[in-house]
Amino acid sequence: MPTTPEPPTPSLRSATAPQVILNLVRGALIGAAELVPGISGGTVALITGVYERLIASVSHLMSAMTRLVRGPDRAAGVRAELRRTDWWLVGPVLVGMAAMVLTLAGVVEGLVSANPVASRGLFFGLVAASLIVPLRMAWASAPDSADPRDRGPVRLTDVVLFVLSAVGAFLLIGLAEGETLAEPPMWLVFAAAAIAVCALVIPGVSGSFFLLAIGLYSTTLQALSSRDLGYIAVFAAGALVGLVTIVRGMSWLLRRHRRATLVAMTGLLVGSLRALWPWQTSPSGDADGVGVLLPPGGDMLTPVLLALAGAAIVGAMILVEDRLSRRSGIPAGVEQDAARPAV
Repeated sequence: MPTTPEPPTPSLRSATAPQVILNLVRGALIGAAELVPGISGGTVALITGVYERLIASVSHLMSAMTRLVRGPDRAAGVRAELRRTDWWLVGPVLVGMAAMVLTLAGVVEGLVSANPVASRGLFFGLVAASLIVPLRMAWASAPDSADPRDRGPVRLTDVVLFVLSAVGAFLLIGLAEGETLAEPPMWLVFAAAAIAVCALVIPGVSGSFFLLAIGLYSTTLQALSSRDLGYIAVFAAGALVGLVTIVRGMSWLLRRHRRATLVAMTGLLVGSLRALWPWQTSPSGDADGVGVLLPPGGDMLTPVLLALAGAAIVGAMILVEDRLSRRSGIPAGVEQDAARPAV
């Protein structure tokens, strides 16, 4: 029985020197965003115009790994998927991200540790303003969604899911106290990296904020700054596993139960703001840990102004995204999901 030949594999696209430099700059901006709780690398990728191409290339890389493990035609399948990967984009972006993260990690960690109240104020404004991103995605048009509940007005189940997620996150962070773990177990580093990498795929979700909430933010920045190769290797391995497993799972949830997933995600972010309230005690002398919440006091102006500045930064990024979306003719919030890899 004759078989249908596979369509020809597109060749690698070429790139000029200015394009490579531009992609390096894009990677540097994404890397800088990943260092700051509240700013999502995925959102920056959207704003700089490379989100869809990056997601498509990551999808091909994940498919190559799947073909290598499962087959059939392992060698031919892997080569085909790797040829579909836009290496002229992925390579420079990864180099730019790595350079920025390794260069600024120590600077950011030092500023956070030396100015805990001010930095929490800035991060609070960044995260609070970014809540609009997953909410807009939740109610954006999703004609291809498999779940009919993704369409229509707000339902009681949406409100209940949001409240339960927010309360759960608030209580869990309060129990854990968010204290910085100076010597965390490597399994925790691995698992945290696998979850935090979702920020690269889901605009509006900050991987750094997740690390801050569980007490690994300063520890990870210190490891990057001091070139702790053991820690970095475990973190990188966890991020790779997260791309292959958790990100694919999130992609499935966003296609099959889009609104419920985004509503729950927004609730988790709201509850996790407990970790960023500027005025709180410092557990065990840990300057940037999470302690007992206190009423505003002392120098109230600085954290408030920084919170407003953080919200303004996110607001400006959202406005830029809206303008780009209008130019492309795709409503904001739809483009993000349309570009996600199939599972």
